[in-house]
Amino acid sequence: MLDYVSDKVQDETRQGEAFAPFSEDPNSYKKRFFIESYGCAMNFADSEIVASILNSEGFGATKNLEEADLIFINTCSIREKAELTVRKRLTEFRSLKQKKKGLLVGVLGCMAERLKSKFLEEEKLVDLVVGPDAYRTLPSLVLEAETGQKAVNVLLSRDETYSDISPIRLNSNGVNAFVSIMRGCNNMCSFCVVPFTRGRERSRSADSIVAECKDLFEQGFREVTLLGQNVDSYHFLDEEKDVAITFAMLLEKVALISPLLRIRFSTSHPKDITDEVLFTIKKYENVCDYVHLPVQSGSTRVLQLMNRTYTREWYMAKVARIKEIIPHCGISADIITGFCTEEEKDHQDTLSIMEYAQYHSAYMYYYSERPGTLAQKRYMDDVPLEEKKRRLYEVVALQNKLSLESNLKDIGQSFKILIEGDSKKSETDWMGKNSQGKVFVFPKEEYQLQKGEYVMVEATSCTQGTLLGKIIK
Repeated sequence: MLDYVSDKVQDETRQGEAFAPFSEDPNSYKKRFFIESYGCAMNFADSEIVASILNSEGFGATKNLEEADLIFINTCSIREKAELTVRKRLTEFRSLKQKKKGLLVGVLGCMAERLKSKFLEEEKLVDLVVGPDAYRTLPSLVLEAETGQKAVNVLLSRDETYSDISPIRLNSNGVNAFVSIMRGCNNMCSFCVVPFTRGRERSRSADSIVAECKDLFEQGFREVTLLGQNVDSYHFLDEEKDVAITFAMLLEKVALISPLLRIRFSTSHPKDITDEVLFTIKKYENVCDYVHLPVQSGSTRVLQLMNRTYTREWYMAKVARIKEIIPHCGISADIITGFCTEEEKDHQDTLSIMEYAQYHSAYMYYYSERPGTLAQKRYMDDVPLEEKKRRLYEVVALQNKLSLESNLKDIGQSFKILIEGDSKKSETDWMGKNSQGKVFVFPKEEYQLQKGEYVMVEATSCTQGTLLGKIIK
């Protein structure tokens, strides 16, 4: 599962307008499109691919909803709340369709794949339904929808990776960028819809990934996040060189582009992350000392029901190994409360494994049964909602405590910070992150620095989510 909003509970959904570069001549485009994205980092990366495909066909982007001829909503099916938010948004778009003749609304992504024609037949809210592997057909589907036909393509692919498409960076700060290295997932976790909405795993060629990262660096970007549902399963057979490239090998190839290019990655499956990956992180200073290692539950019994393929003890041993090889590594996790048949003792196991791992941060949710998943078919969703919420509240409270304690330990220490831009609260302060992914805010003072530069900062105080500091001369 890919990252969602850190330290937030389930009823908050990431969203935002996405827009491509503009032409000074408004008549240079066939149509204007507007994209709104929800869910994980992969969805936001996919929106950048969609923007590139449409832009290459003469469609221009807009951040003004009122002037759009095409509205796309890139959707998430991981949790029920995300789907409810999308449905509400589509209802709001209906009034725009009534005002503007010819306006088309399309649903992209995981909800499109999961619900398919239901949007067209029952909801009558949309004109296009396009799954994650069908974005290349968007221009022809738009033409079809313009004739009054409902356009649908939700076919999954065994080989589509969009490796030849250069994404248009949306809402970019010019410092950080996502780079998709693979698509789909082979891990049939019983609670997850991803294998059904994004298909089986397939990896991009290493050369195309390195070329994209190098191009980003030359454009001035200084941090890339390599994305995949399970990056440690990355495997590409280079037939010309007759060599199989693993994730650790790919990580090294990207690290060697430049020591000034920071590399992060997400998400790792505990059963697949190898010592080879960990030693690569240790070897290269520009590969961040940070691993997102979803646990989901601290109970072996519940983990077996989730089909996570590891035990509590095995996960704890993996955490210990990470800290042995990379002593200062930041570790975060995904946690689900109230999964089918979860009892209080299972919940206590989750709290205790959080204490053991000392997570810097976590992505925390209560269980939301998703139609079509193995859990929905096999198990009864029998934990009352109020109990799910109570357990989630305890998990969130504990993580808040762990995050604060972790930040307090950093006070008085100095860290190399990549400046990402102005602080949200003040233009006189910079905001950036250290290798472990922790957010720092510090005064600009008299230093003539710019975003994208590295600077040493001493942590002087903190909140639960942010370290405050000062630049070291």
